[in-house]
This record gives sequence, C-alpha cells and structure tokens, in this order.
Amino acid sequence: MKRLLAVAALAALIAGCARAQKGPSFDAWFVDRTMRVDTFHAGSSSEETLTLDQVYDQGIWAGSRSRLIDPFNLGRYLVKVYDAAGGTLIFSKGFDSYFGEYKTSDPALQGIRRTYHESALLPYPKKPVRFTVEGKDRQNAYKVLFSQTIDPAAMTVIREALVPGVKVFEVLKSGDPRRKVDVAIVAEGYTAEEEAKLRADLDRFAAVFFKLEPYRSHRDKFNITGVFKPSPESGCDEPSHGSFKATALGATFDSLGSERYLLTEDNKSLRDIAAHVPYDALYIMVNHKRYGGGGIYNLYCTFTTDNQWYEYLFLHEFGHSFAGLGDEYYTSQVAYNEFYPAGVEPAEPNITALLEPGTVKWGSLVSPGVGLPTLWEKAEFDAMDNAYQKVRAETNARIAAMKRGGAAAADIARAEEESERMSREHAEKIDAFLRASKFWGQVGAFEGAGYAAKGLYRPELDCLMFTKGTKPFCRVCEAAVLKTILYYAD
Repeated sequence: MKRLLAVAALAALIAGCARAQKGPSFDAWFVDRTMRVDTFHAGSSSEETLTLDQVYDQGIWAGSRSRLIDPFNLGRYLVKVYDAAGGTLIFSKGFDSYFGEYKTSDPALQGIRRTYHESALLPYPKKPVRFTVEGKDRQNAYKVLFSQTIDPAAMTVIREALVPGVKVFEVLKSGDPRRKVDVAIVAEGYTAEEEAKLRADLDRFAAVFFKLEPYRSHRDKFNITGVFKPSPESGCDEPSHGSFKATALGATFDSLGSERYLLTEDNKSLRDIAAHVPYDALYIMVNHKRYGGGGIYNLYCTFTTDNQWYEYLFLHEFGHSFAGLGDEYYTSQVAYNEFYPAGVEPAEPNITALLEPGTVKWGSLVSPGVGLPTLWEKAEFDAMDNAYQKVRAETNARIAAMKRGGAAAADIARAEEESERMSREHAEKIDAFLRASKFWGQVGAFEGAGYAAKGLYRPELDCLMFTKGTKPFCRVCEAAVLKTILYYAD
C-alpha cells in the first residue's frame, strides 16, 4: 500500500510539472506531419562523423505537441532543431544508437571503423530548420557532431508512397495518437503462412505488457499496433550457430559479438515498414524460441517470442528503449568496455556512481534507516552467480559448436533442454537468496550495476532490470517509466 501511495503521489507531482512546462508552440513552427531524417553514423572509438542520407515526409506526428523540448537528459546523443532564420530552439530529443554501443567494443578500440544507418523523427517544420546532432563525451558533456540546414519544401524531400506488402493490426486503440503513447510492434521472421501465429503473439504480448506497473494502471494512455511485412523465411540469423535466414529486417543474434544480443542493422527497412503507423516507441518481435533481445534508448527494442523468459525479455528490453533504464546486472559477459566511465555519474535514472556518499539521486525514495551505500550480501551473491555464468557460457559454446558441426537433432535438443533447466533453477536460487536478505524491499544504493561489480550502484536488491523472471520494476524504475508515459500522453 505504501508503494502504491508513493507512486500515486509521484504521478500527481509529475503531471503537475508537465502541465506547467512551457516551450515552443507546435502550431507556430510545425504542421501535423512527421519529418524523418536519415543519417549515416560512422567511426571508431576515437572518432565519429555523421552525414545526411535522405529526408522523408511521412504521416501524422505521433509525439507530444505541447512538450517539444526533451526534459530527460538521457541517451548519449541529442537531436536539436533550430529555426534556421532566427536560431530559436524548437525541438529536441535524446537517444542512444547502435554506433554509440559499437564505439565501446573491442573492434572499435582497435580502430576498426563501422557505419550505421540512423533515423530521427521530428514534427514537420513550416520553414527551413537547422538540424543538429550533439554527442556526449566521456565526461557527459555535449559537443556538436553534425549540423545542416533542411528545407521542408525542397524537391529532394521524399514524398513517395510507403513500401507495399505491409499489414497493420490494431491491438489496442485508446484514442488519438497525438495524445497517447503509440507503441508499434514490428514483426520479424514471420512468413505469410505464419500470420495467425503473429496475431496470437500480438495479443499474448499485449496482455503481458499490462500485467506490469505502471503500464497496468495507465492502460488508457496507450495505443498498440502490430506491423507485418512477411519474411521469406521463419526465424532470424544465428551466426555462431551457422544459421542464416532471409527476413524482413535482417535481425541477428551475436550482435557486437554477444551471443544473446539480438539487433538489426537494417534501420532503413525497419523505418520504412514502421512508417505505416504513427509511433513513439518501436518493438521488434522476433519469431524464435531462443533466448535473446536488446534495447537501445529511443531507437528500438527486440525480443524473441517462444522461450521460457519471454515475459521478462518483452518488459526488460522495453525499459531500456522507452524509459532509458540501464542494465543493473554486472556478472554477465557483455561486448562493452567501460560503458560507464569511472568517476562520472551515469545519466540513467536507476544507476548511480554515488560520487557523494550519503546522498543519491533517488533520495526521495530511499527507505528510512538504510545506509548509503547499502552493505548487502554481495560476496556470496557474486560467488554464486559468477559460477553459473561460467557454466552458462561453456554450455552455450558447446551448443553452438554442435549446431555448426551438424550434430544429431536429438543430441542438440537434449543440450538445449538442459541449458533451459539450468537457467530456470539458477533464477529460482537467486530469487530465494535475494528475498532472504534483510534489505529485501528496501530502497538504498546496492553496489553492482551497469556491467560493473564495483563503483556503480542500483536502487534495490532486485528488479526487472537486474535478474530474470516475472517480477516488478523497483520503485525508482517504475517512477522513471511513469514519467515517460506522462511525457508522451498529453
């Protein structure tokens, strides 16, 4: 009951602040259309550049009409749009990107350059604008990476018909897209013959979505739409397993070298398909049984449909892409190097470097009498989880080698079943361990977060952003998600 009251009070506060916020007038600067600006983002860990690809005129504007300046300071990049004549800032939005993750990987540190395609959506301007992209340096200070004038009346703006062969399924319609959180779920790896499965999956995951707070209490603020372009083949790529499929979006496991990381680099196809509906947030629903997913803030998130952790994947990854929540786990292997620089406070609302011991950015939610930092049973947890992660990595490598080597299907199935059993039993063991702590249900600052065992802290012992399972957000994460919902829902 105390938790519900605290969240309700926070909701009232946030709503009041949102109503009080003033900014540019939508009708003064924009028309009710969407401008999509496509760029190429290239470089390595030591240098990066952006160049303009194409500009599109597409559909109604789904975003907020009253809150045009981003208040969150989340993401490693920031789009800013200025009136070209007078220099007035009329729109901004923070985001993360595939390139932003690549630049922390081993190949990028070795100087290997890569190029990624990206899109920014903004309300369609009435007059020429200066489109600017800023990026944060390692101290979280912004610097301009790209700036170019765009004329909305230019003959080079693409106004062609949308890509053909796409079906749209209305899963939930709560109202005008301009005043709701519009979530598009784009199907990946479903053939034309699997349309019935797709529609069942859309209904199943919409039900999962509204089992979790704060989505459940704010169902009336959401529109959910399925978007379907049939794939020639079912599934997705699994390079480490020697398996490749022709699909609508080219989604692939082993992204950035991490076996469970599932992303697509075909941003243009994703955006062309998604353009059939108004959207604030994108899911990519991958028709596959293997555990995998990913989420990048204000870009998209992915999840697989048919593994035992499907509910966790669906909700955890959306926490990243929708509300900018950081991963709170720190024992699993990842492709990044010092994703959060030492001595710098992360922007993510649920991770802190606790640079001022005794105070924390979620201070209003800290439980009475809980110390900062909070000295929990970390050594025992680390020993238990690190041992499992070692076995898990060895098991995954063995299964991949069996598949590449053409092992018997029955042998592979047994190995996969054993892997799933171990995963389930370990999750149950971790849940029991954390629940037995004297700090269970308390808000403090628990060391171990953001892929780092030392120096970064999370708000509660457990959370949907920390361990696998059907569980709630911690109070800090729930508050951050609620704040994002109220930002989009006018």
